[in-house]
Amino acid sequence: MNRSKQRIEQSKQVLSALGKIDARTQFGGYSLAVEKVIFAVVAEGELYLRACEQLKPYVVERQVPALVFIKRGMPVTLNYFRVDETLWKDPSRLLTLSSSSLQRARDQLQAKNANLRLKDLPNMGIRMETMLRDVGILTVSMLRAQGAKSCWLRLKAANKNIGVNILFALQGAISGHHQAALPVEVKKALLDWVELTTQTAKNK
Repeated sequence: MNRSKQRIEQSKQVLSALGKIDARTQFGGYSLAVEKVIFAVVAEGELYLRACEQLKPYVVERQVPALVFIKRGMPVTLNYFRVDETLWKDPSRLLTLSSSSLQRARDQLQAKNANLRLKDLPNMGIRMETMLRDVGILTVSMLRAQGAKSCWLRLKAANKNIGVNILFALQGAISGHHQAALPVEVKKALLDWVELTTQTAKNK
């Protein structure tokens, strides 16, 4: 097991009170997230916490470096700061600071989602946003509340040439997937629903 994977396992143990921590490759290392909210990064065997107000005194006190990774040959500095051995020896403080980093990440994500437009979702864009607005779906929250099927039926009523790919796009926008990456079972269920809906309409 390499140093980074050892550090990930150590982080999961020490920070278990935060919830289930998932690790995935990112920034040339691994991101650590709770419920898909990234609060830390492990790179080259070191843990880096996301910047937050509570972390500032530690950063100043210990003069710890920020995370730097190379992008297209150029160094890029991220707002994540290394956890040194002194902090590892104080697991209570480490947990407190990690909790603050997680909360800051959650707050930023919530603020971002509050300002999200339909065009910003996967598979959308200006044209899809305009089409949805024309049938009364004005916001991301309305899209999610109505669901892909209901929105697709509205679009279909306004334009009979709307196909099943639009339904896939809507479902992906809601679930956060590119339409090509939708699970096979989800696509099949949507296709079955379209077939049933179309047949029911013909029989009326």
